[in-house]
Amino acid sequence: MSSIPTTTTSAAGFFRIPPPPHRMPAAGVRMMAGALRSNASSLSTVGSILTNLQHESATPLPVLRHVADAMTEDMRAGLAVEGGSDLKMILSYVDALPSGNEKGLFYALDLGGTNFRVLRVQLGGKEERVIATESEQVSIPKELMSGTSEQLFDFIASGLATFAEVEGGNFRLPHGRQREIGFTFSFPVMQTSIDSGILMKWTKGFSVSGTAGRDVVACLNEAMERQALDMRVSALVNDTVGALAGARYWDDDVMVAVILGTGTNACYVERTDAIPRLHGTMSASGMTIINTEWGAFSNGIPLTVFDKDMDAASINPGEQIFEKTISGMYLGEIARRVLLKMAEEGDLFGRSFPQKLTTPFSLRTPDLCAMQQDDSDDLQAVGSILYNATQVESNLSSRKVALEVCDAIVKRGGRLAGAGIVGILQKMDQDSKGSIYGKRTVVAMDGGLYEHYPQYRGYMQRAVEELLGSEISRNIVIEHSKDGSGIGAALLAATNSKYEH
Repeated sequence: MSSIPTTTTSAAGFFRIPPPPHRMPAAGVRMMAGALRSNASSLSTVGSILTNLQHESATPLPVLRHVADAMTEDMRAGLAVEGGSDLKMILSYVDALPSGNEKGLFYALDLGGTNFRVLRVQLGGKEERVIATESEQVSIPKELMSGTSEQLFDFIASGLATFAEVEGGNFRLPHGRQREIGFTFSFPVMQTSIDSGILMKWTKGFSVSGTAGRDVVACLNEAMERQALDMRVSALVNDTVGALAGARYWDDDVMVAVILGTGTNACYVERTDAIPRLHGTMSASGMTIINTEWGAFSNGIPLTVFDKDMDAASINPGEQIFEKTISGMYLGEIARRVLLKMAEEGDLFGRSFPQKLTTPFSLRTPDLCAMQQDDSDDLQAVGSILYNATQVESNLSSRKVALEVCDAIVKRGGRLAGAGIVGILQKMDQDSKGSIYGKRTVVAMDGGLYEHYPQYRGYMQRAVEELLGSEISRNIVIEHSKDGSGIGAALLAATNSKYEH
């Protein structure tokens, strides 16, 4: 009898098969041969799924260039006419950015999820800059997320009033001044001026009645009046716009801000004469910040069957395609869907697998990140994370496959994000006849995905360098601006203050 190999290999990795005893009955030989054929078939299936994933999600330079060019074209189309492209290209009405000369006490309120955050900052002008900051986070009771507009805004105004009461120490409001606040409101709003915006709809689990179609600034101002809080909103800002303002305060070369976290967005400084839909209306500064809402971009993105299935099962099929391929909300779920198919069709985790692997979003992007930091020989951390998230039992071979799956998805996400950044820079450079690529230009980054996932960050950076080339890349600085949006809203309140600095 010819010897039976004790190890089989494939693109998916190594699966060990116990050696046979020296003497085996004929029936046992047939069973063993069947098991080997079955195992080889499973290995082949897993390898095929992995190879297809890597092929369909590949982002070689020509694909990146197409995505960057398409981003530039969609930006132009969105600026030319309302609804001209997937990109909304929303006017922020921010036509003056922090200069460092701002002085005084200013507040910020950030409402974008199940918590809201309040912050105060004492500004001391060019010499002292930020003298002091304080912040506090407040959880919003679940019942208020589906209550009335008045109930929600009264609760927020009450929290603001409590926070303002303990103002002291380094925080000084000049006599006779009303407190001013920058309001970061991370829900869909049609902005009508720097301090007004109509709520289009609630998202993120909110279903508050009586707010849609109303000015959210008026809702907050009225609630503050009911709380006898002497404070007014002087700037309504998107969180990405706030991040740009916060970074620009410290560095005049900041021209773009990108948030890569659970969700994603980008904004940039635009010349008003490059916005056809303004019909010649100019701001005093000749510039404004455009909120691209780039998560809705979809042109030329390489999609796999797993992306398409996830999109079809989402609450917004066919929408936010860029966000679904590059943001932290979705990377883990795409990986789960790949591993599930490998388990179902290729026995990746043995003949059976736990029901939890079939649960949407049970594997999260932080899990992928933690797995990719494991450089041990036995990948024990990878096994623990897979078990804790999905209850699957894994061996070294299946852990290696899981890492390959993570890498394919994260590599595509990071590289597409890099192409998006180049698309924005390219548009700005074309309009300014080379003044963006020809000098130091800073892209301010915020968000947990960018901050905490080194592999993602590295893929993004390398894609930018590949697209721009080494010479231009030296002028493009991509730097982390942690929590820029919080202080940025307060800085925009200062920039748009009704008082002179």
